[in-house]
Amino acid sequence: MNLAFLLDILKYTAAGIGVVYIAFYLFKPYLDKAESLQLLEFKKTISNQTLPLKLQAYERMVLLIERINPANMLVRLNSPAYSAAELHSIIVNEIRSEFQHNISQQIYVSSAAWAVVKRLKDDTLSIVTNAVKALPENATGLELSKTILAHLSRLEDNPYDIGTNMIRKDLEQLF
Repeated sequence: MNLAFLLDILKYTAAGIGVVYIAFYLFKPYLDKAESLQLLEFKKTISNQTLPLKLQAYERMVLLIERINPANMLVRLNSPAYSAAELHSIIVNEIRSEFQHNISQQIYVSSAAWAVVKRLKDDTLSIVTNAVKALPENATGLELSKTILAHLSRLEDNPYDIGTNMIRKDLEQLF
């Protein structure tokens, strides 16, 4: 009798496991679909919250490029009273300050867009430093400005326009 009782328990247990197994695989597609819908809704919510931040970051990157463009910066910073060394120092501080002010925006822009901004910053610092080195020690700020602008005018393409266009193309990929 014990053997028959154990066989009955084993049969009922096997049948129960079989029913649970079949029910699981019948409901699995429904559960997977519900999970994917929740994930999609979560991503949509995140996207709605981060899209304005991304747009603002791209806007600030374009503004940064325009602010470190020597053609714009020299108009904003130049004064006839500055020597070339003083103007160089002011320009370098301005570029570094602008960059540091916007450094957190790299979280919201692509790595390619951030690389463009960093490259323009580094190239601008290099242009300004090379220009001041090419001048005599007693040169004026006006002479430094002319040297920088002359160097930029000799370039085939304006790197700041190219950088801005690259940022715009990168932004277009968001949509």
